[in-house]
Amino acid sequence: MLYTFKSSASADVLMLGDSAKKLIAIMGKDAADSQGIVTVEQLPEAIVRLRTAIEEDRARQAELERQRTEQDVAADREAGRTGMAAPVGLAQRAWPLLDMLETAQKEAVPVTWGA
Repeated sequence: MLYTFKSSASADVLMLGDSAKKLIAIMGKDAADSQGIVTVEQLPEAIVRLRTAIEEDRARQAELERQRTEQDVAADREAGRTGMAAPVGLAQRAWPLLDMLETAQKEAVPVTWGA
C-alpha cells in the first residue's frame, strides 16, 4: 500500500506501507489508521521522536559497520547488496518526512497522510 504525506508547506512524500507505518508509529500516531494528521501543536513532539529514531538508527548502523569483517563485505558484494542495491535504513527513509515536518512547523501548518 502506498502512503502519501501531505503539507501545504512542501511537496508530497510518498512511502510504501511498512516503512510508512513504522514512521507513523514513531511519531506517536496509530499506524493502523490509513489516514491521519499531525497537528501544528503535535509537530514539535513528532519531530523530536523522528529525529531520535534517526539518531538511534545511525548509531546502530555505525556499530554494525564496525563489526563487519572482510568476509561480510565479500558476501554482500557476491549477493548484490552494495551500492544502489544496498539495504535502505530507517534514517534514510525518515529524512524526507522529517524535512516535511520541520518545514510545516516553520510555516505553522499540519501534515496529513493517507493510503
